[in-house]
Amino acid sequence: MFRITLFCSFLLLIVICSCKEKGSAMEESNTHIVKPNIVFVLADDLGIGDLGSYGQEYIKTPHLDRMASDGMRFLDFYSGSTVCAPSRASLMTGKHTGHLTIRGNGEFPLKSSDTTIAQILKSQGYHTAIFGKWGLGLEGTSGSPEKKGWDEFTGHLHHVDGHFQKPDSLWSIVEGGVEKHAISSGAFANEIFTQKGIDFIERQSDHQPFFLFMSYTVPHAELRVEDRFLAPYLNAQGESVFEPEKPWPSGQHYGPQKYPKAAYAAMVTSIDAYVGRLLEKLKSKGLLENTLVVFTSDNGTHIEGGRTMEDVHFFNSTAGLKGVKRDLYEGGIRTPFIAYWPGTIPKGSVSPVTAAYWDLLPTFAQLADYQGSLYSDGVSLRSAFLGDTTKFARDMYWEFHETGGKIAVRMGDWKVVWTQLLDANKKAVCEVYNLKTDPYESVDLARKHPDIIEKAKEVFIQQHQRSEIEKFRITIPDH
Repeated sequence: MFRITLFCSFLLLIVICSCKEKGSAMEESNTHIVKPNIVFVLADDLGIGDLGSYGQEYIKTPHLDRMASDGMRFLDFYSGSTVCAPSRASLMTGKHTGHLTIRGNGEFPLKSSDTTIAQILKSQGYHTAIFGKWGLGLEGTSGSPEKKGWDEFTGHLHHVDGHFQKPDSLWSIVEGGVEKHAISSGAFANEIFTQKGIDFIERQSDHQPFFLFMSYTVPHAELRVEDRFLAPYLNAQGESVFEPEKPWPSGQHYGPQKYPKAAYAAMVTSIDAYVGRLLEKLKSKGLLENTLVVFTSDNGTHIEGGRTMEDVHFFNSTAGLKGVKRDLYEGGIRTPFIAYWPGTIPKGSVSPVTAAYWDLLPTFAQLADYQGSLYSDGVSLRSAFLGDTTKFARDMYWEFHETGGKIAVRMGDWKVVWTQLLDANKKAVCEVYNLKTDPYESVDLARKHPDIIEKAKEVFIQQHQRSEIEKFRITIPDH
C-alpha cells in the first residue's frame, strides 16, 4: 500500500511540474505576442502575380519569397480599394469604401474624427514612423501626418508627388509640424525611404514597441529605376531581355522609358531588395522574434507610364485574375499578403482566410492590447496569424466612382459587380460570378441567379452610407 501511495505521489508530482512548465511556456508565449513591434511594408500598384511566391517566373524577388516560405501567405486578401488614396484610408481607419470619407483620389484629407492605426498604437506606447507616400492630408489639413499619430515622417504628402522616382524635395515632421525640404540631386526617393527605415530600426530598443510603415512608391509609374536593379534585366548589349519593348516617349506626365517591361521588373526587384535590407537590420538588432512584418500592395497592377495590358499578360501580374488597377474585378483588388513573425506565425503556412485592409486596424489594436472602442468594419486576424484557418462569415463591399462608377459585393463564394453606374449614356451592367468554380470571373451567371443579385442589393443597403462628398456619390439601380 505504501509503495502504491508513493508511486501515485510521484505521478502527481510529475503532473504538477508538467503543468507548471506548460503554464510557464504559455505565459512566455502570451508575453511574446503582447505588443510586438510592427513593420508594415506597402508596395504601390504591385500585382498579386508579381512575386515568385505567388507564381512569378520572370521577376526576381528572393527576399519576399523567403519571407513567405518562413511565414504565412494569404491567397484571398483584398486591398481597401482599387486606387491609392481610398485604399490607404481603408488601411489606416479600418473602414471599407461604403463608410470612408475618402473613396477616391483627390484633395480630400482624413477628418479630425478619423482614428488611424498610428493613433491607436501611439496611445499604447508605440513609437511610430512612416517613410514614403502618405497621400491622406496636406500641410495644414486635418489629415496632415503629425495630426494622425506619427512621431516621424519623411516622404510625399500628395500622392501625385509619388509619381516621380527622383523628386527634388520631400516633406518631414519637424517640431510638431511638416516642412518641405530639398534632397540631393538625382537621389531616388525610395532609397531615401529605405535608409530612413533602417536608421529608425537602429535607434529602437526592447524598452518601447514601435510601428514602422514603409510606404513605397514602386512599381507605380513613372518607370524609372536605379541601374543596379535594371542590370539583371538587360543583356550584354544593354538591351531589354524582354524584347520586343514599346518605348514610352518623353513629354508625357510620366518620364520616358525605353524598356517598360524591364523597368517594371526592376522596380519589383528593388522593393524586394529594400525589404531584405530592413529584415537584415531587424535581425542584427535582435528584434526579429518580437516583430511582425507584413507585406502587401495598395491595389492591383497598373497600365501607366508605358506599361500595357500586353505587359501585364506577359508577366502574368494578375495571376490570371480579371482586371487591373481601377477595376473591382479580382485583378484590381486581390493583392499579395505576407505575414512574417519568427516563432509565432507558422513557418511556410498558407491561410485560406478571406481578409481585407479594414481588418488590419483591429488586428494591430488587439496585438497592442488596446482596450478602447473601435469603429471598424473589420475583424482581427490575430488568430489567423497563429494558424487558425476558420473563415469569417461576413459580406465584403467596395465602391469606386471613376471610369463609369462601379460597386462590388462578395458574399462567400459569390461576387456581384455593377459597372457603368454613373454613365448617363450607358445602361448599368450587373455581373455575377462564383469565385469557387470560376476565380477568373470568366462566366457571368447574372441571368441564372437573380436571387444572388437581390442579396447583393441588400448588402449594399446595409454597407453603403451616402458620401458627404458629391464626387463620390454612387448607387445601384432601384435604390
